[in-house]
Amino acid sequence: MKSLFLKIFLFFWLAQALFLVLAILVTLAFRPRSSSWEALLATALNDSVKAYEEGGKPQLREYLDTLENTQHVRAFLFNENMEEVSHRGAPEWAVRVAGGGPRVPREGFLFPAPPPVLRDSRASADGLHRYTLILSPPPGPRLFLGPRGLPLPGLFIAVISSGLVCYLLAWFLTMPVVRLRAATRQLAAGDLTARAGAPSLRRRDEVAGLMRDFDAMAERMENLVKAQSRLLNDISHELRSPLARLNVALGLARQRTNPESAAMLDRIELEAGRLNELIGRLLTLARIEDGEQRVPSTPVLLEEVVVSVAEDAEFEAQARRCHVHSEIPPGNWEVQGDVSLLHSAIENVVRNAIRYTREGSTVEIHLDQSHSAGESEAVIRVTDCGDGVPADALEKLFQPFYRLDDARGRHTGGVGLGLAITERAVRFHGGRVTAMNRPQGGLMVEIRLPLSRVIPVQQQTLEIVAAGREV
Repeated sequence: MKSLFLKIFLFFWLAQALFLVLAILVTLAFRPRSSSWEALLATALNDSVKAYEEGGKPQLREYLDTLENTQHVRAFLFNENMEEVSHRGAPEWAVRVAGGGPRVPREGFLFPAPPPVLRDSRASADGLHRYTLILSPPPGPRLFLGPRGLPLPGLFIAVISSGLVCYLLAWFLTMPVVRLRAATRQLAAGDLTARAGAPSLRRRDEVAGLMRDFDAMAERMENLVKAQSRLLNDISHELRSPLARLNVALGLARQRTNPESAAMLDRIELEAGRLNELIGRLLTLARIEDGEQRVPSTPVLLEEVVVSVAEDAEFEAQARRCHVHSEIPPGNWEVQGDVSLLHSAIENVVRNAIRYTREGSTVEIHLDQSHSAGESEAVIRVTDCGDGVPADALEKLFQPFYRLDDARGRHTGGVGLGLAITERAVRFHGGRVTAMNRPQGGLMVEIRLPLSRVIPVQQQTLEIVAAGREV
C-alpha cells in the first residue's frame, strides 16, 4: 500500500473497530450467565405458585415485590386464562409473552428488540390449574447482533460515522503532503514559480511549517536564478560595445599595417568572432531562461529546417573530410514554435557531432515520428562516429559551460553552450532532448518535439460549412 492517506485512514478505522470488538468481548466476559437466570426462573416459578396457593394474592404480591427489590427483576404470574393473578397491573408486553408471542409486535433491523424476557410454566399441586411466570431481567449492555441484541442501525451508524471521522482526519493530515509533492515535482521540472500554498497561520503543526519552509526555499531559488540570468544578460550586453569597437579598430589596423602583420590580425579577428558568437549564445540562453521569449504559434516545417541545417553543416564538415547525410521520410512534420530557435537547437547538435566524429566519417540526421497516448512527436536523431561520452557525463552534456576536458574544448573551439541552448530551446517548445552512446560507437542525440494536429480535409470542409451557417 503506497498511499499515505489509505494507511492513515485504514489504521484509525481498524483501531476503532478493534476497540469495539474488545468492548464486546469484555462485556460478554462479565455479563451474567444465562444458566443463572434459568435457575432463578425455575425457583421463582415454584415459590410464586406456592405463595399464591398458600396465601393467595397478598402473599404472592409480597413475594413478587421482594423478588423485584432483591434480584432487580420484574415478575408476573398468569393463570391458564392469561390473567395476572396478583393483580399488579401487568403490561401489554407481559401479556403478549405469556400467550407465546413476542415482546414487541415487530422487531428486526428497523425495530430492534428490547432485552430478552424469560418465560416458564407449571401446573398447580392439584393439577387443576396451569401457571406461567414471566421474568424480565434487569437492563444491561446489549451487545449481540441480530434481532435479540444490539440494534443493527446503531452499529451501521457507528461504523459509518467512525469511517467519516477517520476519512476527514486522514485528509487533514495528508492533503498538505500531496500539495507539497505536486509543488516539488513542478519545481524539479523547472517551474520556479511552483508553491505548495502554505496554510493559514492558525495551523502551526510540523507539516504546515514544512510547507512554509518549502515556499520560502522556492522563492529564494527563483530570485537567485533570476538574478543570475539578469547578471548574465547585463554582462553580455556590456561586452557587445567594446567588442564592436574592437572590430572597428581591427578594420582600421588592416588598412595601415603591412602584409607581414596579416596573420596576427587574422588571429585577432578569429578570436573576436568566437567572442562575438559566445556573447550571442549567452544572450540567447539568458533570454530563454528569463522567460522573456514566449512560444509563438507560428507553424514551422521541420523537414525544411533539417534540410537547411544539413546543407550548411556540409560546408563545415568538408574541413574534416566528413559528410552530413539527412534522411527525411514523407509525412506531416509541422510543429508550432520559433523557426530561428529550432534551427539553432538542431544546428548546435549537428555542429557538435561534426567536431567530434572521426575524420572521413558521416554524420547522420534521421527524422522520424513517434505516437503515444494519442499524441504524435517528431523525433530527430543525430549520430556521429566518434568515441562517445562516458556514461556518467551523458546527463551533464546539456549543462551550461560543461566540457569533458579543457584540452578538448580548446582543440574544438567549443565553450560548452551549444547543447545547453539546444536543451533550453527544445524544452521551450514542449519537447525533450537526450543523449546516449551507440553500441557500435559514437554518440546519438535525440530531440523530440510535439507535432501539430492535422485536421483532415473533409473535417476542415465541414467546419467551414458549419461556420458559414452560423454566420
